Amino acid sequence: MNDTDPDFRHAVLVFNTDGMGHGEAALSQILAANYLRAVLEGEFRPAAVLFYAAGVKLTTQDSPCRETLNLLAAQGCRIIICRTCLDFYGLMDAVPENEIGNMLLILEAQAAARKVITL
Repeated sequence: MNDTDPDFRHAVLVFNTDGMGHGEAALSQILAANYLRAVLEGEFRPAAVLFYAAGVKLTTQDSPCRETLNLLAAQGCRIIICRTCLDFYGLMDAVPENEIGNMLLILEAQAAARKVITL
């Protein structure tokens, strides 16, 4: 890649709400799913995708994002979901156990990143 090409290899994506934008909830979730699908289909593989606060709702088995998150994880992208947030929303059993992390893991991923993108 040259300096003008997008390079997400050292970037992390942050979802701290249960969608993208400030529109209708259903539209926000569709936008988040579409964004993650575009990440998967393009050449924009980030080092990690982080979920905390209401963003953890995007990671559940019934979320429109779940299938894409599984595919990103299979390609080596770290998915880190805040344990405290999952517990707060009663969602601990709704996500893969190996993706459950804590604020220290989230902080470490952000510190290692060259770019942190909050969506």
